[in-house]
Amino acid sequence: MFRGSIPALVTPFKHGELDLESFEALIEWHIAEGSSGFVPVGTTGESPTLTHAEHDAVVAACVKAAAGRVPVIAGAGSNSTRETVRLVEAAKDAGADAALVVTPYYNKPTQAGLIAHFEAAAEVGLPIIIYNIPPRSVVDMLPGTMAELAKNPNIIGVKDATADLARVAITREMCGPEFIQLSGEDPTAVGYNAMGGVGCISVTANVAPRLCAEMQAATLAGDYAKALEYQDKLIPLHRAIFAEPGLCGAKYGLSVLGKCADDVRRPHVQVSDFVKGQIEDAMRFAGLIN
Repeated sequence: MFRGSIPALVTPFKHGELDLESFEALIEWHIAEGSSGFVPVGTTGESPTLTHAEHDAVVAACVKAAAGRVPVIAGAGSNSTRETVRLVEAAKDAGADAALVVTPYYNKPTQAGLIAHFEAAAEVGLPIIIYNIPPRSVVDMLPGTMAELAKNPNIIGVKDATADLARVAITREMCGPEFIQLSGEDPTAVGYNAMGGVGCISVTANVAPRLCAEMQAATLAGDYAKALEYQDKLIPLHRAIFAEPGLCGAKYGLSVLGKCADDVRRPHVQVSDFVKGQIEDAMRFAGLIN
């Protein structure tokens, strides 16, 4: 169920408030463009700046708009285990297919603490995908820890944002080939699948859903020559979107396409004029605009 190009969706705003009309239109566009699923209210969805009510509303809107056509992996992470459990429960009640749970940031738990945290989230009964992103959380879930958690039938995979391609093979060895491995790092997504991954939870796919979906389809079909053709088109866009915080770059790209405003909540600000030019140039190179 969880494979291919899965956009980590932005959360559109209008005058500082949720713009669910644009959000639902984005979902329709993504499905038409070939996206394989959605992650609402992850970091790219500005979850740290949403209220609890807004977070739950965005997940519910995504599930409703997707209408079972593609799976929804609801962002449900917090550095509080109690809050994580509440978010997973809300995602389950909304009808999400899985929850994406980040390793607890800032408080730096031990590996034993990580096991306790994720086992508590798994008790809710919704499939859990671990989000391992050491640069943001300042804690790295080691493959042995992940192997221990993989014994739990409700912990089914990982979004890996380590950018360490050797980690894919090690995780495959320790957790088994059925454990779902999804890249969380756009520029290495092709290599990630070559090492045993099955997809990417992607920021760039917000702006280039069809190209990202076709690139993922090529890798899953074993056609890496074709996948590299897509990668060559996308690499400048990856670099431009992430020149400043990726969600800000993704929102600007979407605003160029007329899909939503580029409004972001503080502490983020809109991308600089210089980066706007980079994004537009990269979009032209990829054939997304004239």
